Amino acid sequence: MIEPQSEDVIAAQYLRMSTEHQQYSIDNQREYISKYAEEQGISIRYTYDDAGKSGLKIADRPGLCSLLNDIYDARITVSVILVYDVSRFGRCQDIEEPAYHSYMLRQKGVRIIYCAEPFSESQPELFMLGLSYSRYGAAHYSKNLSDKVFIGQANLIRHGYHQGGKAGYGMRRLLVDEKGKAKDILRAGQRKSLQTERVILIPGPIEEVNVVNRIFDMLIDENKPEIVIASELNRLNVAAEDGSRWTRGKIHHILTSERYIGNSVYNRTSFRLKGKHVKNPESEWVRCDDAWKPIVSREKFYAAQRIINKRSIKLSDEELLEQLKRLLVRKGRLSGMIIDEEELFPSSSIFRSRFGGLIRAYKLIGYNPRVDYSWFETKKNISGINTAFSEQIIQTIYRLGGWVTDSGMVNRFCVNEEFVLSINAVRCQRLSSGKLRWRISFKDVSFCDMMLYPRLDSTNKTIVDYYLIPAMDILSDSITLNEENGFIPELYRFDNLECLEMMLKRTPLEV
Repeated sequence: MIEPQSEDVIAAQYLRMSTEHQQYSIDNQREYISKYAEEQGISIRYTYDDAGKSGLKIADRPGLCSLLNDIYDARITVSVILVYDVSRFGRCQDIEEPAYHSYMLRQKGVRIIYCAEPFSESQPELFMLGLSYSRYGAAHYSKNLSDKVFIGQANLIRHGYHQGGKAGYGMRRLLVDEKGKAKDILRAGQRKSLQTERVILIPGPIEEVNVVNRIFDMLIDENKPEIVIASELNRLNVAAEDGSRWTRGKIHHILTSERYIGNSVYNRTSFRLKGKHVKNPESEWVRCDDAWKPIVSREKFYAAQRIINKRSIKLSDEELLEQLKRLLVRKGRLSGMIIDEEELFPSSSIFRSRFGGLIRAYKLIGYNPRVDYSWFETKKNISGINTAFSEQIIQTIYRLGGWVTDSGMVNRFCVNEEFVLSINAVRCQRLSSGKLRWRISFKDVSFCDMMLYPRLDSTNKTIVDYYLIPAMDILSDSITLNEENGFIPELYRFDNLECLEMMLKRTPLEV
């Protein structure tokens, strides 16, 4: 605890939700910090929060990033930051990260107060020791929790259950209860609602099962490569998954996925604790053979693998670049599509993984495409933000007692079977004058009742605020937002999602 403060102490409070303990809920943190501030004579002027954030990196917490940036850029002036405990601010795998920001804040004359921690700055040695120990404990907790989650998922895989992701063309996800009794087939986007429920894979419609077997037959018996198989299926108007067109990559995935012979394979790659995606050695894979009913015979599957493996010659970096040079001479230009459409040629994914991206490979052979590819990277980042944010909203809905069903469209889902919510992050554009601009388009909001637009900062990596707009209020195809906006746009702007949570929260009726 700290000594009582004067009433001139201005504070910002930072709240971060955690789902593992009720004591860490946003409301409980707010109440505890408010009581602490009142006792110490501290005035809380600003509130920043991250609801449902894992907290493994500070960069992944938009609320905390906004607080730090507002202080560093002098948009707000405070003497202290109040947080519930060390884990709310610093459950980072690199414990130096919160220490760095603590140092930078001290240079700005701002202290962090951990209201529920037993140590005090009045005893500097004990304070530093306790703070370091708590940061290490918070980081270790995240790692320990990650290990427990992985062990649990691996155990379910070994028992033949499906762990996340789409079923794949020709397969369906079946929801079963704790005794293995079938309940219902899950549609795209639907999730289980009870902890005791499990998901297994089953064969899909007979028409899709026949197409999968036809794909294997065309490779094995007719010696047709993936691009030709995809072309023939498209010519016959055979739709791929979700009604899309067939591509070489989709065909190759079917030909190499063991799920079609009933095997469940997990941990081929890993992305634990927000680290980099890594390919794991086969010895670390988690398997369950004969986990569900196959739709392709093992003889047919392994015959296809022998054909694919024979043509998978390992090329050196120099040989790959030489082939890329020859393709450039022949085609006159390069792109991911040109590379992937070239038969008996390494796929664009090989060049990306080997050289760190296609642009990097292009530079190594002296090719400078005229197209500015920076937008593609930004578009990829925004797509990732949309996916992660949509998942956060879905988890919030379940936490508030609601449920979600799939609407059949990307980043749109039906909430509580009452209304359709769409989510689209809004890209920031920097004009030639240096000013920032955001454009919200309403052209693709048909069949939606409510639109949520997280607005991104100038780097298009962090959410700064939210626009929540009902469909009935839309009178034009788009609106343009500037750094300062008029009265009408401000009616729909929110600094946090409390308004949305109030709308989503289910309240049981007493009878």
